Amino acid sequence: MQDIKTENNLTSKDFATDQEVRWCPGCGDYSILKQVQTVLPELGIPKEKIVFISGIGCSSRFPYYMETYGMHSIHGRATAIASGLKITRPDLSIWIVTGDGDSLSIGGNHLIHLLRRNIDVNILLFNNEIYGLTKGQYSPTSHEGQITKSTPVGVVDHPFNPIALALGANATFIARSMDRDPVHLRDILKKANSHKGSSLVEIYQNCNVFNDGAFEVFTEKGSKKQNTLFLDEGKPLLFGENNKYGIKLEGLNPVIVEVENSENSINDLFIHNSSDLTKATILSRMFDNPEQEQAFPRPFGIFYANKKSTYEDDLTLQINDVVALKGKGNLDELLRGKNTWEIK
Repeated sequence: MQDIKTENNLTSKDFATDQEVRWCPGCGDYSILKQVQTVLPELGIPKEKIVFISGIGCSSRFPYYMETYGMHSIHGRATAIASGLKITRPDLSIWIVTGDGDSLSIGGNHLIHLLRRNIDVNILLFNNEIYGLTKGQYSPTSHEGQITKSTPVGVVDHPFNPIALALGANATFIARSMDRDPVHLRDILKKANSHKGSSLVEIYQNCNVFNDGAFEVFTEKGSKKQNTLFLDEGKPLLFGENNKYGIKLEGLNPVIVEVENSENSINDLFIHNSSDLTKATILSRMFDNPEQEQAFPRPFGIFYANKKSTYEDDLTLQINDVVALKGKGNLDELLRGKNTWEIK
């Protein structure tokens, strides 16, 4: 019998399949795939205990490229399939790979209920603000006025805010990263995996064919520092060149201040606390208020993290309690039932 390589000896190459990666050259999915394959060996999980489940979309090719168990399921239903698998096999490490269309349009209902149940899975939501696989129609996250194949004079829909949506569904781990910041993305992936419960990571992913440059203000050297806000637990919110600017709260309203100004001490700034739901809500909405006078940077990092029992653990306890009270059931007797009818 051939020796099985232990998880401690695994490398990123052990998680790469022999399948040709069939994304468009330059697609942000390549970077995300690389970071996931790099992180997995560090988690100490046997390959046979890892499962990747996807729906439909460009991102949903992901399971083909991971040398683990996996399933390429149907549109919007990866969350439902993953829920069933985790309930029956709670020992597995389950990763859901989905896009903004797959998870927030046809799959939106399944997503919110998985989050509220707090099933212990990791959700990687690739957000490119477009339908890529079907060739460039607008998606639930496309911004108002965006020109697409299906909106030639501009999108009139109000877009979804995935972070705010997850907060509204009572998710217990919510974070954002991007394809072009591999160090940050790897750190977020590891923290999401270590969280016990539903982990949702929104990943800004560039579609260089149908929505190229949608997030370049957050990734390009000349604009990144002014437009991104990296959340660091227990630290003040600082951004800009040499952390020139900070954010403080006036009541529950965030305002931008110059830290160099003697009237604005670092000690007075908004201190990030991922266990504070109110602060997480402020952060999730900080940049999308059209009436605000100042242009706020986009937050990246962990918005919210909270401990709560998981659905599968609670269900197992409930089943064990019933078995202890009534004994093991009999399937044949259950199917026959206790009611009978005599037909004359």
